[in-house]
Amino acid sequence: MIITGDDPEYIAFVKARLRDQFLMTDLGPLRYFLGIEVSSTSDGFYISQEKYIQDLLARAALGDERTVETPMELNVKLQLTDGDPLSDPTRYRHLVGSLVYLAVTRPDISYPVHILSQFVSAPTTVHYSHILRVLRYLRGTITRRLFFPRSSSLQLQCYSDATWASDPSDRRSLSAYCVFLGGSLIAWKTKKQTAVSRSSVEAELRAMALLTAEVTWLRWLLADFGVSITTPSGFV
Repeated sequence: MIITGDDPEYIAFVKARLRDQFLMTDLGPLRYFLGIEVSSTSDGFYISQEKYIQDLLARAALGDERTVETPMELNVKLQLTDGDPLSDPTRYRHLVGSLVYLAVTRPDISYPVHILSQFVSAPTTVHYSHILRVLRYLRGTITRRLFFPRSSSLQLQCYSDATWASDPSDRRSLSAYCVFLGGSLIAWKTKKQTAVSRSSVEAELRAMALLTAEVTWLRWLLADFGVSITTPSGFV
């Protein structure tokens, strides 16, 4: 359980009431929670999953120490029929599930994880080789972290993009976006569009609509937290 707020006295009161009702231990300032590491500095907070990646690499048992510069090659279009079916898809599914959770702090793997998660029902040797590439990329970038500065503006800055008809099996496009609150990256997603876009412009508009829905929800959420955002959100 994480307890946060701007009133230390009330936080202490809540902890005392919880200890009265439940058998629990106060672990002090937040440093590690569900595989997520939090480091506090005078400038802000760093969030990472370095230990989680180390454990994942150990479970994957890669047979070499190679690293790669990118998690997926450019212009790769994977299909269900690529390669030979894996005799036991359990490891592939386990690795994909672990990478999905890792994407909580690693937006740079959001796209390849989205692509590879589409093949968990019938993975092949080709799909598995791309999973290994993501792991080698993580090995070389294991120390990367998200930074949340203590002082920052409260303006939402939003970016979206789309690939047109990029899936060779159904010709659907992908939407992707990321949202910054000041200098802090707070939301990101890669998602296949629900309908076939008949042009690249339509694909971009669908991506923008997905982002607009996310920004609307974020503004409501921040309002519930007492954070009033009066300036318009910037879209790129």
